[in-house]
Amino acid sequence: MTPNPLITNSVEKLNYQVTVGDVAAETGLKVQDAQKGLVALAADAGGHLKVSETGDITYLFPKNFRNILRNKYLRLRLKEWWDKISGTLFYLIRISFGIVLIASIVLIAITISLIVIGAQMNSEEGESDEGGMGGGGFSFGFFPFWFGPDLFLFFSPGFYDDDEPFSREREQSRRNRKQKSELSFLEAIFSFLFGDGNPNAKLEDRRWQEIGSVIRNNGGAVVGEQIAPYLDNIDQKSWEDEDYMLPVLTQFNGVPEVTEEGNIIYYFPELQVTATDKSKRSVESYLQERYWQFTKASSTQKMIAIGLGGVNLVLALMLGSLLSGELAAQMGGLVAFVNGIYGILLTYAIGYLTIPLIRYFWIQQKNKQIASRNDQRFKRAQLLSRGDQLLRNKLQQAQEFAAKTVLSEEDVAYSTEQDLMEQEAERSDKIDEDWERRLSSE
Repeated sequence: MTPNPLITNSVEKLNYQVTVGDVAAETGLKVQDAQKGLVALAADAGGHLKVSETGDITYLFPKNFRNILRNKYLRLRLKEWWDKISGTLFYLIRISFGIVLIASIVLIAITISLIVIGAQMNSEEGESDEGGMGGGGFSFGFFPFWFGPDLFLFFSPGFYDDDEPFSREREQSRRNRKQKSELSFLEAIFSFLFGDGNPNAKLEDRRWQEIGSVIRNNGGAVVGEQIAPYLDNIDQKSWEDEDYMLPVLTQFNGVPEVTEEGNIIYYFPELQVTATDKSKRSVESYLQERYWQFTKASSTQKMIAIGLGGVNLVLALMLGSLLSGELAAQMGGLVAFVNGIYGILLTYAIGYLTIPLIRYFWIQQKNKQIASRNDQRFKRAQLLSRGDQLLRNKLQQAQEFAAKTVLSEEDVAYSTEQDLMEQEAERSDKIDEDWERRLSSE
């Protein structure tokens, strides 16, 4: 079994020396899962255990433990290889929709031009047979010619700037555009169609990480009102009985304690032990879900995307009327090919504008639900910040259960880094020194 990436990342972040409580609070994992993961990681990566006099364990890892794991697990090597190529692969998928849109416009425009030219040629031949001079020639001149700027310039980061001399103002302008939208034009087409992914894909991870940090910041002892702003689905009965704390107790091996006043305090022994004396972690006052964004494309990119979609649909409808004529049915080559795939082209043209429209209304509904949940959690955070005397008493009682144990070298009773006989000898020396200090003090 390959190591949990949450655990490996937390070990690096915590400077390769951690306790179970450190990892659980940092990652939001269950205490049992954090413990199993650390034991497995220590076994696979050549880590060491230090056991204190109180039985608490510190896990130490070599700084090159990722290289050790990479050499040991083929799956990790394959994952790193996949991570390298997946970015390119998914980029190609994203830009393909923009390429298809441009290709569709060009293909339809050329086909319309061929049909119109063919119709005019037939008309001229008919007039010639009747002895007429004909006249006028080809005047339907908007296809296949494009009178606007080169479309491929839209894909260039220096669009409309290529004729300007280099200057600091020009460079600053480019940087400002990049800050507004880091998407290229082709990526903006995909973003306009399908958005940019779920902004709350890792909401549960964030929830447990913030809860773990709140518990750690308060010395491993809290009251229910401190955790409620990070939870959902708390009805009136659950609020009164504090049933909503049961999943938190399960997640971090918490223990409920009833005070003499009848208040419930929740303390978490594993989260009170740490390998390093770190400052408190900054945590939001309540869990905030992020709102869905329609697209990260800039306003200009959105206008171009909508405009091109409209042009594509209008051209597709024009082409449909032309293909229904007798002349188009008799023509071969490209016209015959486009006639065969016309259903696909029309479906793409309609879907290009329909999908974003449906997604827009779906996002509005989704964001209303998110706003409602955020508002409920915010109100619970306000109750905590404006707590009455009863709540302040509960918070004060919780601090009586708060504790912080920082494991140091002096606390180590046993370590897997050294031979057992050497450790026993050092331990004997420490005991002798301790007795000498006590005798001299008397």
